[in-house]
Order: sequence, then C-alpha cells, then structure tokens
Amino acid sequence: MKTFVLMNLLLFAGLMAGAVETKVMVRAKGRDAKFIGSSLGGAYVIIRNKVNQQILAEGKTSGSTGNTDLIMKVPKTRGLSIADAQTAGFLAKIDIDEPTFVSIEVISPFNQKQAQAKVSTELWLLPGKDILGDGIVLEIPGFIIDILKPRTHQYIALNSVKDRPFQFQANVVMMCGCVVEKGGVWNSEEMEVRGILKKDGKYLGEVKLSLVSTNLFEGDVKLTAAGNYELILYAYHEKSGNTGIDKVNYVVYE
Repeated sequence: MKTFVLMNLLLFAGLMAGAVETKVMVRAKGRDAKFIGSSLGGAYVIIRNKVNQQILAEGKTSGSTGNTDLIMKVPKTRGLSIADAQTAGFLAKIDIDEPTFVSIEVISPFNQKQAQAKVSTELWLLPGKDILGDGIVLEIPGFIIDILKPRTHQYIALNSVKDRPFQFQANVVMMCGCVVEKGGVWNSEEMEVRGILKKDGKYLGEVKLSLVSTNLFEGDVKLTAAGNYELILYAYHEKSGNTGIDKVNYVVYE
C-alpha cells in the first residue's frame, strides 16, 4: 500500500515539475453536416484558463470538410474516427505545469456574421497528456443564408414592379458550406425555406422559396404599394432541428 501511494505521489510530482507542451486538437462540425475548414474561412477557436480567463491558445480551423461517406453514411461505432489527416481542425500547443481546467470556445462560421454561432465546452488538461485524433469536436447548428435579391437598402420604383412578380433569391448552405440540392445528402425537399415580409413594420405575409439550382432558392411576391420593406428569410429542417436566418431592408418608392 505504501509503495502504491509513493508511486502516485511521484507521478503527481512529475506532472508538477515544469511546463510541458500539451497538444489539443479542436474541430468544429456542422450539425447533420461535415467539418468547418478552409473553404469557409474556418471556425475561430479560443482556449482559456478558467481560473483567470487567460487565453492559452487561439486560431482558426483549417483543412478539408472531411470524408462525406465516413461522416454522413458509415454507421457509427465506438472508437471509429470520423476525421482523417486532411480534416479541418485547430491544433493547440499549450505549455502547462499542472492540471488546468480550461474552456474551449468556437465561433463559426467566422466569415459569415449573420450565421455565426458560439459553442463551448470545459475540461481538464493534464501536462503532456495530448488529446488528438478526432480531438474535441464542437457541433455548430444552423444554416448559412445569404439574401441575394433584393439588395440591402435597394431603392425600387413602384411602377417597375407593381402588379408583376417581384423576385426573392437566397443562397442556402450547411454550416460546413456543404451543398443543398434535390435528392442529395442534404436534400432540399426536406427543408422549408420561406420569407416573412413586412411593410413599414407591419406583417404582410409569407412567401415560399423553392430550389432552382444547387444552394439557390427563389420565390416571388407582388408589391402594390410604396414603403419601407423588410424581408426575413429562414430555412428549417425538422429532422435535424437546423435553422437559419438572413434579413434585408429595401425601399419601394413612387
């Protein structure tokens, strides 16, 4: 018993002896989707000491979105890695001299402010005890939506649109940037994409948007009066619970 206690004391003393580089792989993965990497501008990772909020490491994930079949199609079993050497991640190298409780925060997609979500977790890091492989995977829910038509604060003459279809157009992708298409892995037929239209702050109605090509949804409405308009465009996928929003304001004048 004494030998066992002594061995544990020596082990702990070894951990406390000096700063040791400790590697942590952090990855951001879209809900019901793939990893967030270079093609989308990366996800921003911040690792902090929970005691004093000191930033121990920060940076962007880089690499590919990963293997579609492995991530989305292969049945998941315990111990099966869904990341390979090319899969996007951020490898933090942190010097610590004792067990350290940290928070890991991911902000993604970093370059798409209207779609950004922040997720975080907390855990103990032990000096020299690396966390690699798939590493710490944080899930980012939602869709990235960009309204293409109408443009922000666009001025539109009423006589140019009155009593004729006025087109709404939006680009909708998964949080990893993965494509939305009819019958695809991310099937547009399972998604609801609609616009909520307001005029001078009052609700006017909704319009359904349909897929016309990969990621591109279109719909139209008839405008009959001048005013300040707001379009709130959303996407919703019931099976995953993913949602997304973009908004635009435009002006119709006489």
